[in-house]
Amino acid sequence: MNETQLNIDLLWIYLCSGLVFIMQAGFLCLESGLTRRKNSINVAIKNLADFCLTTVVFWVVGFGLMFGATRGGWFGNSGFFMDFLSSDGFLAAFFLFQVMFCGAAVTIMSGAIAERMRFSSYLLVTLLVSAVIYPVFGHWAWAGLDTGQANGWLNGIGFVDFAGSTVVHSVGGWVSLAVLLIIGPRIGRFLPDGTPVRLNPSNLSMATLGAVFLFIGWLGFNGGSTLALNQQVSGILVNTVVGGSIGAISAGLLGYAVQNRLNVTQFINGCLAGLVAVTANCFAVSTPVAALIGLVGGMIAIGVEELLEYCRIDDAVGAIPVHLGAGIWGTLAVGLYGDLEILGTGLTRLEQIGVQLLGILTCGLWTFGIAFAVLKLLNRVYPLRVSEEHERLGLNLAEHGEQEDYEVPASDIASIKSSGLLES
Repeated sequence: MNETQLNIDLLWIYLCSGLVFIMQAGFLCLESGLTRRKNSINVAIKNLADFCLTTVVFWVVGFGLMFGATRGGWFGNSGFFMDFLSSDGFLAAFFLFQVMFCGAAVTIMSGAIAERMRFSSYLLVTLLVSAVIYPVFGHWAWAGLDTGQANGWLNGIGFVDFAGSTVVHSVGGWVSLAVLLIIGPRIGRFLPDGTPVRLNPSNLSMATLGAVFLFIGWLGFNGGSTLALNQQVSGILVNTVVGGSIGAISAGLLGYAVQNRLNVTQFINGCLAGLVAVTANCFAVSTPVAALIGLVGGMIAIGVEELLEYCRIDDAVGAIPVHLGAGIWGTLAVGLYGDLEILGTGLTRLEQIGVQLLGILTCGLWTFGIAFAVLKLLNRVYPLRVSEEHERLGLNLAEHGEQEDYEVPASDIASIKSSGLLES
């Protein structure tokens, strides 16, 4: 590769890193808009705080575990606490791109568990995910990504996840599910007989803006995963846009058929589910197939949302339907529809489907298993959830002593005064 082409490729990676970073703003707007105003500050600061903590942890230990010299395909054992100024330019650019992915995986959890988790507990979960859960599974699936030589045990046998339907999105979804099963639903989300109660979002316009930011960021998420500005990029970007768009339409139409109205939240989540679904396969499928994958992804998000409600699992923003449900589907779609020649694994169609299923199952067992076991134990000695009083107050006041310029409901005045957070 000549120096000019290398510099062009580096510029592309820098640009895409910036686009993926924009996704943090998207998550912030989406989650703040879909939750209640008394928790908006808490939701927003979690998104900034988890990215900052993730960056430091991934630099110190996560990057080495994920992309260091492999130890039997199970974890990396070099590249910790690196000085990237003294390394080559590609490695530094690659780290920058990958830390954005790690940040996205962690932030997925933020919306799912919103409005009931202690800020300090959330940072402890962030630490667990960014230091252990994400980089170890990432090594299994993506080790050698920077050198072009697959040497994780999963990608070594042919598992393919181009830009992270499983590595990023399913990991975030599995962790979210583990935490939700431990901390339970928000107060008032379900009646004693299990009937779900809608907790009205504070700002659907902001949530929609967040979805647009995420859509823009996804162009870097998928397009940058080539790690080079080559002929593949155009098709990848088109497949990404088509998949996300038709996911929104399919979810919107499905919601309209059932409710006789366009459900704004379902339309948003259908769009994101379509994007998640094509993330693993956008480089190896035709555009009509990408449309099919996105269409099914949007419908899956609606189905998983209904399943969670039936099981009384309270996902505040629909993170699990979008990132776990559509992530599993998108990863399986690699085996079902991916061009075997482009995949280049040497596997037959059935073998590729089998390996994809193995990767999906492995991700679930590792991510959910470790998260649930560790956090269940932690919850016994250091409760993850805020007190009932603080949850009713809202986490803006209870966790940060902050309040936006709006009138506090009269029913909360007595609780606020007795908490000592405000003067009588």
